[in-house]
Amino acid sequence: MSVAVVRAAPAFFNVGGIGGQSGGNFFEMDDDMLDADSPFISFMSGRGGGPSAFRSQSFTAGSPHMTKKSAQKQDPAIEHELFVTLEEVLKGTVKKMKITKKVIGADGRSRKEDKVLTINVKPGWKAGTKITFQREGDQNPNTVPADIVFIIKDKPHPLFKREGADIKYTAKITLREALCGCLVKVPTLTGEKLNLRLNEIIKPQMVRRIPNQGLPYPKDTSKRGDLLVTFDIQFPNTLTDETKQILWDCLP
Repeated sequence: MSVAVVRAAPAFFNVGGIGGQSGGNFFEMDDDMLDADSPFISFMSGRGGGPSAFRSQSFTAGSPHMTKKSAQKQDPAIEHELFVTLEEVLKGTVKKMKITKKVIGADGRSRKEDKVLTINVKPGWKAGTKITFQREGDQNPNTVPADIVFIIKDKPHPLFKREGADIKYTAKITLREALCGCLVKVPTLTGEKLNLRLNEIIKPQMVRRIPNQGLPYPKDTSKRGDLLVTFDIQFPNTLTDETKQILWDCLP
């Protein structure tokens, strides 16, 4: 399975089949985009998805109904990565994906049908979490339609890096600030800035922990991880001889 991203708004994902089988398309929808003229996802029942590389939680959407057709061989699941921001993981969000799939009518003829799949992303969901829409792939006479599987993936953030329920932020400070202390303004996922007073000497690899400013725990969303602050100490490029002598005399 290959995924090509066209860098335009809105994002359009093209998922191709392998082994000569047909592929399909995925399209993320906003509420005001759900009309007949909107771009859409075309799911085909080809061998579009391999096994997931994630060990994850799974959630199933769709009918639990079992029929005689369930004894038939099912087409391979169609998997698609669903990117979410850390802000969306903090509060939860709703993603809507419009699909077009092949269905077989009572007269035995196939036709195209549009459908909107709604994904309720819960606070704290981890990358690798799977949401399965059972048998939402193309309908074919001799097989059970494929499951449509969305796999949660963290969208890269410009400020933070996720580590489980914790998030990490790297603050840049000068060598003088590292030695003499300073006040660092630390951004948060909610947009506010926290004052972090540094009074001790900051050494490389040192971490300061700000409690309850991380992401919710999936099993208990009333609790949050921490915000971990690391430091990138900026050394001067040059020093005068006089400054070197002062440092030599002052430093142990």
